[in-house]
Amino acid sequence: MTQGERRTPARRTVLGAAGATVLGASAALTAGTAQAAPAAATNRPHGRGYRSLPVPTVIGHRGASGYRPEHTLGSYRLALDLGAHIVEQDLVPTRDGHLVCRHENDITGTTDVADHPEFASRKTTKTVDGTRITGWFTEDFTLAELKTLRAGERIPGTRQENTLYDGRWTVPTFEEVLRWADEEGRRRGREVWLYVETKHPTYFRSLGLGLEERLAKLLRRYGRHRAHSPLLLQSFEPSSIQRLAKLVETPGVVLLSGANSRPWDFVEAGDPRTVADLITPEGLRRISSYAKGIGPTLDLVIPRDAAGRLGAPTTLVRDAHAAGLILHPYTHRNENTFLPADFRRGTDPNAYGDSIGALKKYLETGIDGIFSDNPDTALLAAEDLTGRR
Repeated sequence: MTQGERRTPARRTVLGAAGATVLGASAALTAGTAQAAPAAATNRPHGRGYRSLPVPTVIGHRGASGYRPEHTLGSYRLALDLGAHIVEQDLVPTRDGHLVCRHENDITGTTDVADHPEFASRKTTKTVDGTRITGWFTEDFTLAELKTLRAGERIPGTRQENTLYDGRWTVPTFEEVLRWADEEGRRRGREVWLYVETKHPTYFRSLGLGLEERLAKLLRRYGRHRAHSPLLLQSFEPSSIQRLAKLVETPGVVLLSGANSRPWDFVEAGDPRTVADLITPEGLRRISSYAKGIGPTLDLVIPRDAAGRLGAPTTLVRDAHAAGLILHPYTHRNENTFLPADFRRGTDPNAYGDSIGALKKYLETGIDGIFSDNPDTALLAAEDLTGRR
């Protein structure tokens, strides 16, 4: 079996995701068109909320980004076709205040902006959350301008197969995704869950482009602002989740990076606490006062040793559950380069390793779900785990 064959999900699924329905949905969602939410969206009944999700919950990380360019309707659709329980969106603003789905406001590597001579002068260097970046940024484009670009694969050196889909989709607005999710829910006969992250909220607020109020307005418009709505909010900045908690009832999750790191809103506020402080029993209890869960990096659940091999699990799962919090760690990927050293196979960093074996180790700790670029792989590991119970 070739590496390309290993990467490809089932033929039926691929055909379904690449079909005319996706293209039709993309064409129908025109740039910058504000539409009233349909009554079925604003008034529809909801289930029992996030506690009703399957455990472990498989979250399509930026869609099915292991197989399609991330944060495109094609990637989101494929994640559902592969069985993901939730599909993730990251939100950044345009210059005219629209929320669009990109992992970063720097769109150099995820669009064809560099091929547009009319935007050559927009290339610039900025400092975002303490890091200097040279490129093109969403906040320097109107939505109409952004919609002239096409999305592409972010890591083509690792995922060469995904470049087949470069240029197929535009950058979706979050409002387009909300309409798409309602349409998909009606077509599939079930609610489509979304997992929505505010990116760099302190940075954007300093530019007069605050994310939370814009996001809350859309959530209310599309009936996803309630405690039992099929949507979870997330941010690496705790203050963003706190701000959202005052605007909507939608459950929030605090994302956590390395133990020695500090959330950027803490840096800006002069708060000396690190992630290590936030994951103490007391820190977790404080988080539970305004959030329903945490999204830690996988290394906070099972650290790696100096050789990159998995060590013994920490007490984070136990401590978070004791505080009443769910845990949705990030991010599982199939390629060797992303896996713990003891689960890599062969010498090609871009080849698939023993991804299911690594997933089982993480799932056995009792986490409530996991973000995965390859949701079909995560579902197989979850089935193996639950089948033994």
